[in-house]
Amino acid sequence: MNDDIKKRTQETAKKLWTGGVKLDPPYLTWKEFDKDLANDLSMFITGNLYSRTVLTLPERQMAACAMLAALGAADELRLHVNAALNVGCDPRKLAEVFFQLAPYGGMPLVNKALEVFREVLKGRGEWDAFTKSGK
Repeated sequence: MNDDIKKRTQETAKKLWTGGVKLDPPYLTWKEFDKDLANDLSMFITGNLYSRTVLTLPERQMAACAMLAALGAADELRLHVNAALNVGCDPRKLAEVFFQLAPYGGMPLVNKALEVFREVLKGRGEWDAFTKSGK
């Protein structure tokens, strides 16, 4: 069972965290404090939760981005916006998710999420294509 979870963790992590902007995942910080706990957390989050098939990885990333934006968690949002783009989320839909925060969290959260989103798109070299693709 542990080998299966480890394999799923590695496969899912590769899809999410490889490519796009170079960002250090929180796992690296966790590892500095407790390597065994970091591995357990990674296997649970990435190997068990993120590898579930009820939601696709793009759907799961859209949900994660919405929640992190609503929390104002800019650093985590940066990581998950990049991961969302890595797994094929439509950038226009991500922008729409962030605008959807307005009636629930307010414009300061919308603004912060859009700033993070723009930063990630620029870092990936995708900002110009996004702005030219239509609104």
